[in-house]
Amino acid sequence: MYRKNAWKKYAADSKEVFDFAEGYKSFLSEAKTERLAVKQSLELLKKAGYKNAEELKSIKAGDKVYFINKNKNVAAFIIGKKPLQEGLRILGAHIDSPRMDLKEHPIYEKNGFALADTHYYGGIKKYQWVTIPLALHGVVCKKDGSVVEVNIGEDPKDPVVGITDLLIHLSADQLAKPGAKVIEGENLDLSLGNMPLSEEEKEPVKAQVLKLLKEKYDIEEEDLVSSEIEVTPSGPARDYGLDRSMVAGYGHDDRSCAYTSLKALLDSEQSEYTSCAILVDKEEIGSVGATGAQSKFFEHVIAKLFSLLGESDPLWKARLAMENSKMLSSDVSAGFDPLYPGVNDPKNAAYLANGIVFNKYTGSRGKSGSNDANPEYYAFIRNVMDSNDIYWQSSELGKVDQGGGGTIAYILGNYNMNVIDAGIPVLNMHAPMEIVSKVDLYEAYRAYKAFLKA
Repeated sequence: MYRKNAWKKYAADSKEVFDFAEGYKSFLSEAKTERLAVKQSLELLKKAGYKNAEELKSIKAGDKVYFINKNKNVAAFIIGKKPLQEGLRILGAHIDSPRMDLKEHPIYEKNGFALADTHYYGGIKKYQWVTIPLALHGVVCKKDGSVVEVNIGEDPKDPVVGITDLLIHLSADQLAKPGAKVIEGENLDLSLGNMPLSEEEKEPVKAQVLKLLKEKYDIEEEDLVSSEIEVTPSGPARDYGLDRSMVAGYGHDDRSCAYTSLKALLDSEQSEYTSCAILVDKEEIGSVGATGAQSKFFEHVIAKLFSLLGESDPLWKARLAMENSKMLSSDVSAGFDPLYPGVNDPKNAAYLANGIVFNKYTGSRGKSGSNDANPEYYAFIRNVMDSNDIYWQSSELGKVDQGGGGTIAYILGNYNMNVIDAGIPVLNMHAPMEIVSKVDLYEAYRAYKAFLKA
């Protein structure tokens, strides 16, 4: 069903679309970091009866299992009827989003303020992150091995933090700068407080902030060296538009695809092929590190499945299984913005409320860094969508030479598996408040479920 407004399909009864969006809004509001996304995912998996594969001695066809990696990756499976080496049906999304992180030595005092140094993570327009309420999420890992969870700014009774900006009356020099320089990266410093502890302290306002952290979390300043505190927008996801047709919130890229992929798996039963949803970290900075898609974690997980199935030579069979697999790289696409039509080729753009989006390729400057899916595989996907009455559309990431971006698709393509990008169109991508259509969320969920059966 190529490029049609999906709301028309649900004109008689849109309750299922709106009900699905409520579950997603709850997930998005709670899962503001990759660790929190894993925590929320784990709750959903356990509720659905999935078992921790690391605690099992064997598995069989029909079993539902999961793996967790360093509290930042989830890989969940329904073992299929066919031998695992014949391949899997994989949904892969990322659960990290653009944000700011506290530096290792963050807190300092200047001119009567306690401030915190940050380093932004991923591609952001820095000016979008000032003068808005911000929250702190993360962990502080102490030398004794204990881990303290930090959450400041989400409870309505909590204080919030933020980054100040110049008043318009004194901004003549600032406003003469290009957009990329209006706010400098080193000026993305949080205001933490303005009240001195006592005049006897050398840095009395900083001392007051450290005292409050000690009282609430029992942490010292030196403990922040081994912490991971992420700065995110404060507040829950909200309905957007007078018709409530959209969702506004932080982290649609890519938690909209992560949630719909996971829900598609949770709401599926055993199929011919083993079904999988994998959620990864670090996509916004190149999919690097132990928890990024370039890690060997996923390959090793497949090998562990072979071992639990009683198979010999599990690593070789894991590579064979991956080569025989089909995957949807569940990642968002740039939605067509009527206020900025000039950056898109309108024939090859993604439109909100037109269903799930397939990107044959992403990349930039001549498809650099792109997966560029095989047309034979694309035809297979088209058939799955049309056979299940799923509304879908195809898109490129803007005009040629306008910009570009990438996903995890090419990384899994390195295993010689068939991969194509498939996700949800987003407005305001990478901003503190992104926007998606509820009907696109639901069509993506249906598309992912249909793919797992295919």
